[in-house]
Amino acid sequence: MSHLLEAYAAIAGSDVVDHLRQLAESLHGAKVVHVNSTRVGGGVAEILEKLVPLTNELGLDTSWEVISGGEAFYQCTKAMHNGLQGNRVHIPARLLAAYEEANEANAEIMREKLTEADFVFIHDPQPAALLEHMPKRGGKWVWRCHIDASHPYRPVWNYLRRKVANYDASIFSLPAFAQLLPHSQYIIPPSIDPLSDKNIDLPPEEMESVFATFGLDPHRPLLVQVSRFDRFKDPVGVIQAYRLARKYIPDLQLVLAGGEASDDPEGEATLAEVREEAGNDLDIHILLLPPDAHRVINALQRAADIVLQKSTREGFGLTVTEAMWKSKPVIGGDTGGIRLQVINYHTGFLVHTPEGAALRIRYLLHQKERMQEMGMKGKEYVRENFLLTRHLREYLTLMLGMRHGAKYRIVLS
Repeated sequence: MSHLLEAYAAIAGSDVVDHLRQLAESLHGAKVVHVNSTRVGGGVAEILEKLVPLTNELGLDTSWEVISGGEAFYQCTKAMHNGLQGNRVHIPARLLAAYEEANEANAEIMREKLTEADFVFIHDPQPAALLEHMPKRGGKWVWRCHIDASHPYRPVWNYLRRKVANYDASIFSLPAFAQLLPHSQYIIPPSIDPLSDKNIDLPPEEMESVFATFGLDPHRPLLVQVSRFDRFKDPVGVIQAYRLARKYIPDLQLVLAGGEASDDPEGEATLAEVREEAGNDLDIHILLLPPDAHRVINALQRAADIVLQKSTREGFGLTVTEAMWKSKPVIGGDTGGIRLQVINYHTGFLVHTPEGAALRIRYLLHQKERMQEMGMKGKEYVRENFLLTRHLREYLTLMLGMRHGAKYRIVLS
């Protein structure tokens, strides 16, 4: 067993890694390519950063490609993202043309690798049109949607559906997100990597340094939300919840920590809205972190008394998983993939409004034993359901099923 696989066995269990090896044996040497829109920033990149090398450790020939485009391309794909999540957006013809042109140009660059692959996983709308430019595809193509597409704006979905209908299969994070498509659909929730800098245990001095670095008081209660500055993450609503709770807990502190992803042109405008809402409150700390600040995020989540993810729409919400792995109670928006993780009253609370979030903040900060109990339950729930090893097992099972069809029977001894 390789050093990497041994490390995962120590956390997830040797039987889990043995099952991975059994599944991978029949796929040994298969060429697998993942394509997304950014190498850093966002949950998809974080998953692929470890999913790809771990798949290679198991004997598959796996690589990761990144589509690129100009400003108009990213404006178009951000609008698509918003439309899939239900916003009534109009995408001008010039932006759609930029989207088509970028996919065609990238297809030319990636053509040899993609046509030789046994399995191609295309992540989200950005590279979805690549398949149109691969008339001689050799392997199976899978579209992986990480977005809450449960109630898409129909004009946007109808356009995108034409791009993905000819795929061999698609993957969604929850059953509610799936849409009518003329091919097989799979449900695979995302996962976290317990060995990444964002999730490993940290030495005490590194934990202590985060208070000094950002001017936080270690003796006062701390709320933390980690997410990119996106309106669907509702950072303004988090500030409103903090202010309501602070009427009863005057020494409360809040950290909103996020970064900018290269494929999100709206981040700067949202950040300006957040700063305006925060005003001159010295106990609201708005942190714009670089993409590689994984250990800082880790330390902030561990320093928090409560972690929030008050999204109004959420494909999954890996920051929720990360916080639960660190034994923190989570107050999350009652939406999308957060519902799959936060078991109301057990691993945290689901809320709809700033008022609801404030009520739960007050309750937890006056119930320390309940906070600890929720944190312990949350960590075990993640261990059983949302680690990278489970994610990889389901990808391997999907590839075996697609390669061999319904006749193939998988037996794990």
